[in-house]
Amino acid sequence: MPSYTITVTTGSQWFAGTDDYIYITLVGSKGCSEKNLLDKPFYNDFERGAIDSYDITISEDIGEIQLIKIEKYKYWYKDNWYCRHITLKTPSGDYLEFPCYRWINNDKEIILREGTAKLVTQDVTQILKQHRRKELEERQKQYRWKEWYPGFLLSIDAHSHSDLPLDIQFDSEKGVDFVMNYTKAMENLFVNSFMHMFQSSWSDFADFERIFVRISNTISEYVMQHWQEDFMFGYQFLNGCNPVLIKKCKKLPENFPVTHDMVECSLERNLTLQEEMEHDNIFIIDFYLLDGISANKTDPCTIQYITAPLCLLYKNIENKIVPIAIQLNQIPGPENPIFLPSDAKYDWLLAKIWVRSSDFHIHQTVSHLLRTHLLTEVFAIAMYRQLPAVHPIFKLIIPHVRFTIAINTKAREELICECGLFDKANATGGGGHVELVLRAMKEFTYESLCFPESIKMRGMEDKEKIPYYFYRDDGIKVWEAILAFVEDVIDIYYESDETVCEDSEIQAFVKDVLVFGLQDNEASGFPKTMKTKEKLVEYITLVIFTASGQHAAVNFGQLTFNSDQYPCPSH
Repeated sequence: MPSYTITVTTGSQWFAGTDDYIYITLVGSKGCSEKNLLDKPFYNDFERGAIDSYDITISEDIGEIQLIKIEKYKYWYKDNWYCRHITLKTPSGDYLEFPCYRWINNDKEIILREGTAKLVTQDVTQILKQHRRKELEERQKQYRWKEWYPGFLLSIDAHSHSDLPLDIQFDSEKGVDFVMNYTKAMENLFVNSFMHMFQSSWSDFADFERIFVRISNTISEYVMQHWQEDFMFGYQFLNGCNPVLIKKCKKLPENFPVTHDMVECSLERNLTLQEEMEHDNIFIIDFYLLDGISANKTDPCTIQYITAPLCLLYKNIENKIVPIAIQLNQIPGPENPIFLPSDAKYDWLLAKIWVRSSDFHIHQTVSHLLRTHLLTEVFAIAMYRQLPAVHPIFKLIIPHVRFTIAINTKAREELICECGLFDKANATGGGGHVELVLRAMKEFTYESLCFPESIKMRGMEDKEKIPYYFYRDDGIKVWEAILAFVEDVIDIYYESDETVCEDSEIQAFVKDVLVFGLQDNEASGFPKTMKTKEKLVEYITLVIFTASGQHAAVNFGQLTFNSDQYPCPSH
């Protein structure tokens, strides 16, 4: 009689183990085995982090193993089990691995297939085709699209984190970590004690320092010491937490009437302003997206303001980027003057503070929330709905979108919702942040998400003329590394462009992203079909880079440069 060795690996997260009864059934090409209880006498099976092995013997040859069925039945009380994977040693000595990586609830059965990646066209047996189809049918019932707010990218259909499918919720320790980070942020900000500081005028800079008195970080302390200086102001547009707005300026906008006479004292090369622009030494930041955005009115006793500045910057002879002119609103005129470094110290400093404030709003709402979090959620939902776990592209994407849906759901519950933290602490709260996302959606394009193209679109690609732009330099390396890896993997599974066209699952994934996730916004430039290997490589690189490298660039610098203690709790 054929004998098999079953090795079961239980997850290492909190409460992953179980005392319940675990049964396994082998499904082969010639039939099924009987149901076998996995149990060792006088031994505590399936403990957290355990690797348990069992020898089972079946009564007859069932042929080549196709699937395995796992069943769990309650022993004492509700006791979920997290199974990482199961390894099967066949009578011939071959090893088959069946990935699981999911929670198994009480009295529930799951069916697993061997984990070797395969395209839908590579499955030849009816049983595997049926399993593949059923997996997607079940996922599409679990992962449903929903419009959280009219005009937004679509998100998961869940009112709260607890409504999410169990497999994508935070693990217990991850949930505790989230709560502790959130609580620590509130403590460090003294939000409970000093919330009035957010919604009232500050009398001096000491108020600011009182809020961040508990922060201890070498770089953030350096920023605190030098934040008033022009070089630090300019440096943050290159390598701060929002290094995606600065552009080369070849021609001044008509609504920003800076003259040579205004900035002559800031220019160091004995060139005119026009000549400096021709030599690629002038840069601009335009916060036009904020023009007309409603300011926070949640506190009727406090009037809050939002500006939409234009800021001109200059690369000096030390190759430092420094500001040389600031206009706080979009329409020039006597009531909207252009501020200069030659102005009174605090006039110039306040102008820079307004620009930093505007940069914060664009960063949090557009660069961070919209262009990484919400977009990555679209990719994640489409992946779960259209790609089975055995699909090679699923295997490529899944590590990079882990917890994205969970953290976004938490954000909709606690941060960007009505009466959430945005409403309490941000000038765009009370609906302004929603207006800003909707406005930014109109300029949301596929091309702008391809990192090399986004750099070229802003004229920032020349390393010799624009040194010390580490976001660009490191970003290109990360993009190219991901691109090369994705290309190698796709070359393994897709022999030609025709293979791409024949992959109905990848076509459904791409279509789901555009038609549902992006609400069929064809102006975005996102493809509805995928026709070539080259385009598929670029597309999957964009997905992975957005979720990893790009998110890291706009997330992890927050503590360093903003000292606001709000880096994503999910990372």
